[in-house]
Amino acid sequence: MIDNPNIPQAVRAVAADGTQLRYALMEMAREMEDIITLGRGDPDLPTPPHIIEAANRAMRDGLTGATHVKGMPSLRQAIAEHMRAVNGLALEADNVMVTTGGQEGLFLAVQAVINPGDEILVPDPRYSSYDDAIKRAGGRMVMVPTERDDAFNLEAEAVEAAITPATKALLIVTPSNPTAGIVTEDRLRAIAEVAIRHNLIVIVDEIYGKIVYPPWRHFSIGALPGMAERVITLDAFSKAYAMTGWRCGYVAAPADVIDAMARIKQVTTGPVATVSQWAGLAALTGPQDCVGEYLDIYIQRRAVLLAGLDRMGFAYGEPRGGLFVWADSSSTGIHAAELSYLLLKEGRVLIFPGTAFGEQWRDYVRITMLEPIETLSAAVERMLPVLERYRI
Repeated sequence: MIDNPNIPQAVRAVAADGTQLRYALMEMAREMEDIITLGRGDPDLPTPPHIIEAANRAMRDGLTGATHVKGMPSLRQAIAEHMRAVNGLALEADNVMVTTGGQEGLFLAVQAVINPGDEILVPDPRYSSYDDAIKRAGGRMVMVPTERDDAFNLEAEAVEAAITPATKALLIVTPSNPTAGIVTEDRLRAIAEVAIRHNLIVIVDEIYGKIVYPPWRHFSIGALPGMAERVITLDAFSKAYAMTGWRCGYVAAPADVIDAMARIKQVTTGPVATVSQWAGLAALTGPQDCVGEYLDIYIQRRAVLLAGLDRMGFAYGEPRGGLFVWADSSSTGIHAAELSYLLLKEGRVLIFPGTAFGEQWRDYVRITMLEPIETLSAAVERMLPVLERYRI
């Protein structure tokens, strides 16, 4: 609990629990007016028109019947071809399953390969939904540290140091939520050698793979020699194509892993909504200009947000990909939970404290760039006087 009389008891009581604190702040925000939301990670840009038209056409033509639990054959084939061309993965349609968003893909993958007592290595900090998937499989997370001065890149030496006889798998998230760091190609090559040497399964979440800021670039570990048989790659249409609410993701993996995941999906959620699958097919096979256009928008927003954080005196890891900045509030002299509350209460800007992404990240906040440039600039102007008022 933080000890500050300026902070309501209800907020202080949940400050150590990042998830509860996040919901407490969101509940506060719902009761306030004129809030700028820089907390949640859903893209604010519109789904491209050709994708919406594909869904409309499917509904008009009656193409709405349930598909195979693994997904429409045409979509699975398109995903395989896309990932061969873009990611360099040696895939066929049998190596692909369509999922109800990327989050279900992660859940199914973990249930399919993790047994009770297995350890899975997870970069720290991490998106907390991973915790639930691993816990429900009976697995145990072992955290692998990353550092701000290294832009939260993942080191092969740190991965290998965390391996025990119980280690079954490694989770890689690149670009990362919440850090916006990427795992660079040189590091992935070294990590692949570790995975082969210790016979590890590698689950790699690449949902932000199309949102990488030059000169950095995305690289898929599954494209490396000897990795195809041990890598499970997760992706979705939600971020790059602004399709969060369509709930359409996909997993690429060895065919036996896909079969195991399909057996779980068959008795839980069943096949993905058919209309969403037609939309996903249009996303992959239609014009790709929207991906570059949206990236250009995020590049401009990133520049504005980083300039504002520099003015406010924040330190942060270089955001090389994704839609966030992972900023160190201790550089302002204000505890992250306290800062999140004060910025909402007095500045009407909602951000999320770092404890939502790992218990020890009490000095960090996650700030999104999912508002127009004018709104981001306004958020900075609201935040500055709050920081000046309470800065130690």
